[in-house]
Amino acid sequence: MRKLRWAVYAVALIAMFWAWDYFVNAPVRIDERMSIVNPHEPYEVTPEAKALHETIPVADLHADPLLWRRDIVERNTRGHVDIPRLQEGGFALQVFSVVSTSPVTVNKVITYEKNSANEETDTFAVKWAIAWGAIRNGWPPRTWDSITERAIYRAGKLADAEQRTNGAVRIVRTRSDLQAALDDGVIAGILLSEGAHPLEGDLANLDRMYDAGFRVIGLQHFFDNELGGSLHGVSGAGLTDFGRSVIAAAEAKGIIIDIAHSSEASARDALAVATKPMIVSHTGLKGHCDTPRNFSDDLMKDIAAAGGLIGVGFWDAAVCEPTLEKVTEAIVYAVNLVGAEHVALGSDFDGGIAMPFDASEMSALTSALLEAGLDEKTVRLVMGENVIQLFLAYLPEV
Repeated sequence: MRKLRWAVYAVALIAMFWAWDYFVNAPVRIDERMSIVNPHEPYEVTPEAKALHETIPVADLHADPLLWRRDIVERNTRGHVDIPRLQEGGFALQVFSVVSTSPVTVNKVITYEKNSANEETDTFAVKWAIAWGAIRNGWPPRTWDSITERAIYRAGKLADAEQRTNGAVRIVRTRSDLQAALDDGVIAGILLSEGAHPLEGDLANLDRMYDAGFRVIGLQHFFDNELGGSLHGVSGAGLTDFGRSVIAAAEAKGIIIDIAHSSEASARDALAVATKPMIVSHTGLKGHCDTPRNFSDDLMKDIAAAGGLIGVGFWDAAVCEPTLEKVTEAIVYAVNLVGAEHVALGSDFDGGIAMPFDASEMSALTSALLEAGLDEKTVRLVMGENVIQLFLAYLPEV
């Protein structure tokens, strides 16, 4: 009997250690392995660039720190973005993306080419895998089987940061909110839903997303959905009637449309029905870097012609090589293609990918852009002013 008791104790102890490693340590290891900064010597920043950078309200259209089990209030040794590093980098505005579902299947991985929508695979297994991810991350039961609830819960991480920093980061919902944040010299945080999956096919959920603070919504992410085809889906289709109704309803509420992961057909359909400028929050340009992740140059020119903004990313699939030189080259290419007033930063910081620098090192990009021949006015527009002008123009008034 004593031996049995000790065996039970041993099994329980092993289970406790396993659970601790799986639920606590493993997410940290994944973060450390995926969201890395490539090793580099300190970047050289000219005195001219340093002086200019200090006057620029840096703004970025896409970062994913809310994806990870990481406290963004504290300066971290892993990943790319947290409040201290945003402050060090001179950020006035950061768009915080919320990812709420994935095309993960039992035996497949996500690709930039083709991913099946969840409902086309083993639905029960996939839903359980996604629910288990929520459980593993310690999210409340309401998130286990609801994409909408997952998005709203994740948005709460930014609200928590706002409260714990006494407003050093401030969630922006209106034009007056943004102007006040700029006037007060604090970081304006804007919530973006990466893909409209949290709507779950019900337009009424747009009101819930709006009330939770979301002011940018992507139409698709890595797979086709109720709104239409994804750039990485299987159909290549354009927008559905539901997708068109979402654009109309979002625009009426002052929610900005992001077509970063839409199929080219969906993007063109969106251009045909949208009445306000749209953004491509994080991307490259196919003429500069020919990968399946990037839109054609002709489509980029049409997006810009409609008043839109193109957020140039910093990672390999966007610029072909995650280096400061390639990011600079991609931005210069975009400026020459569509005009300086339509180019912005769309880093995809913390998107589970390697970066050439983190948020604290943005002055290196200012310096590189100046050395590449862009004038100070253009650098200011690209590094932040274009983004701020767009949100000041198209966020809800109050």
